[in-house]
Amino acid sequence: MKESTQIALVTGGSRGLGKDMALSLARKGQDVIITFNNNSADADAVVAQIIALGQKAAALKLDVGDVSSFGHFRNTLSSLLTSSFGRDRFDYLVNNAGIGITAGITETSEEQFDLLMNIHFKGVYFLTQKLLPVINDGGGIVNISTGLTRFVFAGYGIYASMKSAVEALTRYEAKELGARGIRVNTVAPGAIETDFGGGLVRDNAGVNEHIASITALGRVGTADDIGGVVAFLCSRDAKWVNGQRLEVSGGVNL
Repeated sequence: MKESTQIALVTGGSRGLGKDMALSLARKGQDVIITFNNNSADADAVVAQIIALGQKAAALKLDVGDVSSFGHFRNTLSSLLTSSFGRDRFDYLVNNAGIGITAGITETSEEQFDLLMNIHFKGVYFLTQKLLPVINDGGGIVNISTGLTRFVFAGYGIYASMKSAVEALTRYEAKELGARGIRVNTVAPGAIETDFGGGLVRDNAGVNEHIASITALGRVGTADDIGGVVAFLCSRDAKWVNGQRLEVSGGVNL
């Protein structure tokens, strides 16, 4: 008997890395639900691309920094799963949504700290907690981190600290959710040419050239360097990969 199509939920899937993750999952034969915060037009465009690939798709609004909204989001998601996908659960959660703020330790404000914490750690923690009842046993979670938890560039201390917390959380989730057969892994991208952080890596030639010069493969990353790795982890091919941090950086600062 043919197995049913699996469903992945990608937060922040309307642009950048999240968009490529969503499309890569669709190319692997998965149905995809993405979330967006502000730009519904971009989200609708990604949904249309996924449908053109032959998969079901939908977009839901979500502010991953607003923990109080997660109960409502889960209810909306449950209704969508039933009405549009004929299911009551989904299979893979990709905690991708985020923002970048560059500030040195002496210049970082408490407001910046709290914003990054709410989006990159507290939001990841409690969104996962809220959605666990609607994730299938045998499914998986991929938490997106950063290469900056291993190598250091000045100005990313708070951002990288939150991502380091997520990497620790990943291992604990893998341990605690193992009884349900839910695998949990971290993907840590290196510097990528997207609009993230104001497009610094993409638009600043000096930054781009410097990163390329310290990368073994001789260039900075692009979004399509990351999506396929996430799609692999959200598949049965990765059924024995659990509690791992997979850096996808082309070999920066080896």
